[in-house]
Amino acid sequence: MKVSIVTATYNAAHTLRDTIESVLAQDYGDIEYIVVDGASTDGTLALLHSYESHFDGRMRWVSEPDKGIYDAMNKGLRMATGDVVGTINSDDFYNHDDVISRVAACFADTSVQAVYGDVRFVRPDDLNRTIRYYSSRRFTPGKFRYGWMPAHPTFFTYRHFFDDYGYYRTDYRIAADYELLIRFLYTYQLHTRYLAYDFIKMRTGGASTSSWRSNWVLNREIVRACRENGIYTNMPMVMMKYFVKIFEYLNPDKR
Repeated sequence: MKVSIVTATYNAAHTLRDTIESVLAQDYGDIEYIVVDGASTDGTLALLHSYESHFDGRMRWVSEPDKGIYDAMNKGLRMATGDVVGTINSDDFYNHDDVISRVAACFADTSVQAVYGDVRFVRPDDLNRTIRYYSSRRFTPGKFRYGWMPAHPTFFTYRHFFDDYGYYRTDYRIAADYELLIRFLYTYQLHTRYLAYDFIKMRTGGASTSSWRSNWVLNREIVRACRENGIYTNMPMVMMKYFVKIFEYLNPDKR
């Protein structure tokens, strides 16, 4: 089973190296790695050139202007030739060398249509310090209305489902991943498997968490995504998640 991994990036050479190294370190042999760059000017192209030979033909990339991260992700997914696809952002990296092996093992069960797991949020200046642990363990599709979703960076599914059910919607600024997961897991009810495993380390400070304004946009788009997919919710219901998230910051290094 071939697994395609897509990274969308723009002027992130300082963190992209960690992302690439973590993909390269995976112990699963049949990986296709695709990088979609938005015409970076910071040394990203030189970095990509330097790693091509390390992947022995399993790395493909393109660098050209795009319409944002979700447009870039869609480009990468359309380039993918793997049976199963997943995404990893250019400021994230796999926390273990056997992540893709574990994911592929789940898909050996033909009833499994999607897989997801957990994420560690780490300080950009200390990648060994976990400040928050996001567990997808208690997710159910009914929790979308309360602003909860499984950790998107850990989400893997069959490539053909994007052709069947649609790609990331580029009319969303921050929450297109949320909307896509609603479609796949709530509307079309893909059969999922959760792995109690921290797939990824994610640096804090991303687009959805960088300011109160971005959080407001995110939550408004979550409400919109639910309503457009037939899920009743409202802003107070979505905001309730912040009371529960407090527990994600309690002793995160112990998990």
